[in-house]
Amino acid sequence: MKMDDAGEPSGSPDEPEAAESGKAPDTSPEKLPSSGPTPAPDTTDVRAHPSPANEPSAEEPLAPAADEASAGASAGAPEGGKPVGKTGRNLPLAVAVGAALGALVLLSLYTVKEIFLAVMVVFLFLGMRELAEAFRSRDIGVPFIPVATGMVGTPVVSYVWGPTATVAAVSLTVLALLMTRMLDGSDGYVRDVAAGSLLAGYLVLMGGIVALLMRPDDGDHRTVIFIAITVASDTGGYFVGSFLGKHKMAPTISPKKTWEGVTGSAVMCMIVGGWLVWWLLDGGQIWQGVLVGLAAVVTATAGDLVESMVKRDLGIKDMGTLLPGHGGVMDRLDSLVATAPVVWLLLELFVPS
Repeated sequence: MKMDDAGEPSGSPDEPEAAESGKAPDTSPEKLPSSGPTPAPDTTDVRAHPSPANEPSAEEPLAPAADEASAGASAGAPEGGKPVGKTGRNLPLAVAVGAALGALVLLSLYTVKEIFLAVMVVFLFLGMRELAEAFRSRDIGVPFIPVATGMVGTPVVSYVWGPTATVAAVSLTVLALLMTRMLDGSDGYVRDVAAGSLLAGYLVLMGGIVALLMRPDDGDHRTVIFIAITVASDTGGYFVGSFLGKHKMAPTISPKKTWEGVTGSAVMCMIVGGWLVWWLLDGGQIWQGVLVGLAAVVTATAGDLVESMVKRDLGIKDMGTLLPGHGGVMDRLDSLVATAPVVWLLLELFVPS
C-alpha cells in the first residue's frame, strides 16, 4: 500500500494502477512495509486524482509562510472572513483598539497625570515581559527581578525628582542585574547581562524620559504632542504606503516599509507637530513644531526598524498578541520609545519648561 505526500492512501481501487492490473490492492497487514524509505510519489496518479479539498497535492508546494500570506491580504484577500487592510491588518479592529488607547491616554493625562504615569509603567512592564520571553526562546535569560524593579521605579523617581534621579535609577538597575546574574554561574553570563542591559537602555531609560516629559506644569500638553506626532508617523506611513508604496526602503529588514510611506509619515508629522506646538505650548512656534515632527519621523522609523531587526534575529513575527489588530505591546511601543528622548530634548530647547 502506497502513501502519497498528503498522508492519504494512494492505492484505492479506482486509481489507474489498480485498474490496469485488474486487481484490488492488497492492504493486508502483512503486506504493509514495516520499515525502509517511502517510495517516490506517483505524479501521474496525483494529476489524475487530485487530493481532497483543503489538502495539498503531491506536486503542489505547501502554502507559503507569513510574508506571502501578508501579500495575499495586501491584494485584498479576506482573512478569516474579516475585513483587512492592504498590509493584512484587521483595520476596523486596529482602529478601535487605537481609539480606545488614545482615549485612555487623554483621559488620564487631563484628569490626574499620575494615572497616566501608572498606565505607562504597566505598558512598559508588559513590553519588557514580551521582550524577555522572546529572548528566552533563544536561550537568553534576562535577570527579571532587577530589570522589572527598574522598569517600575525609574519612571516614578524621574517624575518626582527629575533627571538626576533618572540617571541614578538606570545606573542602579544595570548594576543590580550584573550582580544578580552572578548567582546563576558564569555560563552565558555575558549574553544574559547584555540582554538585560539592552532592556535597561531600551525601555527603563525611555520610561524615565517620558516621565520627565510629563513632569512640568504643561507636561500633559508636552506628552500629547509626543504621542500625537508618533501616531501621525505611523498613520501617515500606513495609509500612504498601503496605497502608493512601490519603492522598498529596507526589504531585508521590513519588507512592507516604502519610501512613499516614509514621505507620508514626514508630512503628517510636520503638520501635526507644527499645529500642536503652536496651539498647546505658550511661546511655541509653528516652525519649531515642524522641526520636532521632522526629527520624530526619523526616530519613529528607526524605532520600527530596530524592532523588526530584533524580531528577525529572534525568528518571530510579532512580539505578542495582547493588542488585537496590532500584535504585542512592543509592536506599538517601538516608535514611541525611540521618539521620546528627541521630542523631550527639542521641546526643552525650544520652549523650556
